Amino acid sequence: MFSERFDTSRITVQRSLKWILIAQAILATVLVLSHLQRQWFPSFSGNNALPTGPATPGDQVRRYEPTRTLPDLTKTLMPLNIDVPSELPPRLQFKLIDAGDLGEALFMHGRIETGDAERLANFLASTPEPPGLITLHSPGGDVQEALTIGRSLRATEVNTTMLPGMVCLSSCPYIFAAGVERSASKSSAIGMHQHYYRAPGYMPVLLAVEGIQYGQGETMEYLIEMGIDPGLMVYSLKTPPEEIYILVEDELLSSKLATAMLD
Repeated sequence: MFSERFDTSRITVQRSLKWILIAQAILATVLVLSHLQRQWFPSFSGNNALPTGPATPGDQVRRYEPTRTLPDLTKTLMPLNIDVPSELPPRLQFKLIDAGDLGEALFMHGRIETGDAERLANFLASTPEPPGLITLHSPGGDVQEALTIGRSLRATEVNTTMLPGMVCLSSCPYIFAAGVERSASKSSAIGMHQHYYRAPGYMPVLLAVEGIQYGQGETMEYLIEMGIDPGLMVYSLKTPPEEIYILVEDELLSSKLATAMLD
């Protein structure tokens, strides 16, 4: 296993509170505007003119299409020895694979849904020896489930990696963050956006702000717990749910979401 000494000197309570206050202001504004948009412009469907293809610095926003494997987001095709369907599974699937020079890895792919943390625990309990490396290919899904999975993985001191051609979007980066060592191929895609919350139609929009602020606070607390700069949340807060912001190498390393880049 690898060990890591986190530099937490810059991750202060004061800084975290600052980001939380900024997040609250942004979320309140977004909620009000989205509520008015649905009332006044019900036919609006988002920005359909976004570019396609792999992201480059300054050109990092793409359409979020959670049912596809999204090979157009990466610079290379997925490894030939890993069988991934054209549409990702509706919930996480678990399989032990050969990750080449990295050795054996647990491949987790599909959407993240409620109950997947328990399913993962049952799968790991059935393996003769728990894997020391996790690799991901997921469009995201339930945020709370991702945090639960992440904390359970960090407790076992595993490492995480993103292989060439793989994507980790929306809530998936929280699972990736659980690795003690976190490596990412330059030909993979890790992306974030605003979390989507469903509020009852009869509830005034401003009454939903408190719950959303609490949820954002939880995710920031989780990032700090994992030794990652909570300022990473800026990228998600500024990106609407129907779009995805792909993090480039400098952002991955400076935020400490990735501790190393591959290839």
